Amino acid sequence: MPDLFDQTPDPKRDADSASRPLADRMRPCKLAEVIGQDKALGPDGPLGSMLAAGRIGSIILWGPPGVGKTTIARLLADETDLHFVQISAIFTGVPDLRKVFEQARLRQRQGRGTLLFVDEIHRFNKSQQDSFLPHMEDGTITLVGATTENPSFELNAALMSRAQVIVLTRLSLAHLELLAQRAEKLLGRALPLDGPAREQLLEMADGDGRAALNLIEQVLAWQVTGKLDSATLGARLARRAAQYDKSGDAHYNLISALHKSVRGSDPDAALYWLARMMTGGEDPRYLARRLARMAIEDIGMADPQAQTVCLDAWQAYERMGSPEGELALAQAVIYLALAPKSNAGYVAWKAAVKLAKQTGSQPPPKHILNAPTKLMKDQGYGEGYAYDHDAEEGFSGQNYFPDGVKRPVLYQPVERGFERELGKRVAFFAKLRATRSGKSG
Repeated sequence: MPDLFDQTPDPKRDADSASRPLADRMRPCKLAEVIGQDKALGPDGPLGSMLAAGRIGSIILWGPPGVGKTTIARLLADETDLHFVQISAIFTGVPDLRKVFEQARLRQRQGRGTLLFVDEIHRFNKSQQDSFLPHMEDGTITLVGATTENPSFELNAALMSRAQVIVLTRLSLAHLELLAQRAEKLLGRALPLDGPAREQLLEMADGDGRAALNLIEQVLAWQVTGKLDSATLGARLARRAAQYDKSGDAHYNLISALHKSVRGSDPDAALYWLARMMTGGEDPRYLARRLARMAIEDIGMADPQAQTVCLDAWQAYERMGSPEGELALAQAVIYLALAPKSNAGYVAWKAAVKLAKQTGSQPPPKHILNAPTKLMKDQGYGEGYAYDHDAEEGFSGQNYFPDGVKRPVLYQPVERGFERELGKRVAFFAKLRATRSGKSG
């Protein structure tokens, strides 16, 4: 019975041909030829260590597109003499998986193991992911999964506990340049580009080796004399869209970068990450909401105006839309980045919530309870309440915490921005409270 999922290379089928894409012809034949993944494949790297020991365990290759996940999986099978089988979670259903496992079991009985490469493994649901577990445990398959999404979020705990996550990184310009040189050597001609245009071409690939080779192949197909400059190259090639998934890992990484740039008072970096998200197609309303959160969480009372600036920018975007409204959001980002920072209000609120949970349902002290009925007055409600407006400085210094709860210090203003003034007020009232503690109810 033929193996429907057998991807073992066939020399006749894989013989170099002008009809095959350059990216396919350029696939490395040895792991040592893989570009840009030295941390994973080097002698001290996780894959290098496995190969040195002569056996690999199940792994998850996590990285952006075009960094060599499929190639590495193929070469791992070659290095360990495992039968290579490749499937995609997009096109594979439960009946297909059963067939793969049955064939792997037959192969195991014949004395040969199977390396099962699952592309886009994060697209399998929980029950499909669970179906791999018994076959991984009894050695029927060695699983190599590939994903562009964070495995911590997309793969279930049982699968993660049985496989080591190997992180692959996007290719640098230096790595892409090495790839370009290999392509030029293979094809026997140089790219018809001057220095800046060559760098621009590699930047268009955005760290994706496969995209770089596709662009190189396209440029080498042009019939040109001399060398093209950046302007001509830009006119002939459409810039590749940046890698961005509004619901995936890039979304969370970039919003984290934006938030931390604002918190770190770096308007240039904050604008850059805002632009990355906007050009990637992020919903501006999501960004407006997050900016308001930054104003509340990281600036707070150090500059109370920051929250108003964000809400005004949000409203401006709602009224004007894109692209005009995007400038309002950008200006809000600049304001937030340069505003004095304080999370004292945020810290105080978390401490208040914690204290509220600890003290349960203890009632307020009776002297601050209203007494609209005689029965409530007889119970002591409102007795001894001091009306603050009648007190000197408009401050009575009474206790407002439940009886038996030691007065905490929740809000501690910082010495920055407007909160410096609030700190003076806190200190002033604390001093008055201390002097009037004998009069408090």
